[in-house]
Parts: sequence; C-alpha cells; structure tokens
Amino acid sequence: MIKTNITHPELLSALAKCGHKAKILIADGNFSFVTNSNPKAEIIYLNFAPDMLNAIDVLKGVTELINVEAAEMMTWPDDFENTIYDEYVNILPEGTPISHQPRKPFYDQIKSTDTFLVIATGEKRRFANLLLTVGVVK
Repeated sequence: MIKTNITHPELLSALAKCGHKAKILIADGNFSFVTNSNPKAEIIYLNFAPDMLNAIDVLKGVTELINVEAAEMMTWPDDFENTIYDEYVNILPEGTPISHQPRKPFYDQIKSTDTFLVIATGEKRRFANLLLTVGVVK
C-alpha cells in the first residue's frame, strides 16, 4: 500500500511518466477535455460531480508529487473577479512564475505535444484552468 495522500492509480502512473518540461492541465468543469487537448494527452477524469473534485484539491495533491517550474492561465475579463487565482498562488511553491495568455494562445499551448496530461476536475469556477510545467527533481 502506498503512503501518499494520492491513491488514484491512473493519476499516479501518469504523473510518474511526466518528465521535465512536460505540461499538465488541471482543467475546470467548463473545459472541453477531449476537443481542446493534445490528442495524445492522457486524460484523467476526476470530475465526479460539480465541485467533486475541485481544482484546489487536485493542485494540492499534484504539488505533493511533482515539482512545478511554472504555471499558465488564460486571461480573464477585467470585470471578472477570479477568486481561484489567489488560491493557486498560495498553493504553488513560492516564486513560481504564473503567466497569463489570451484564449487562443492558451488553448494552443494545451493542444501542443508538450501537454502530456489533462486532469478533468469538477471545478465550477470559470477561468480556473491551470497549465503546469513540470520542474526538475530537486
């Protein structure tokens, strides 16, 4: 029996296969997991019901298992209060750069061959997709 807090076998396997610079998308419940992803990316479905599992819990678990070099998010409208952003900043390792990209370049990144893993969550908040770049083992 493994001793980590994460016990999902497919997720553990996929994370173990991610090398330095691989991209992992933690996708909110509004994301088109199949049509907007790299066709070769592995998709792990953790979206049992709205907010089960949410993106925050998934990020906490993923950061226990891998090093994060950088993160990317899609830009959101100026009049939108993105409440999840500050939560992500508090979970990611201190100093992790977070860049923001317009919709098309952000989706192009997700569709690229660098995106190895897409984790489908039940996150209900909009503009919550978070693209992680795997860092080196320290």
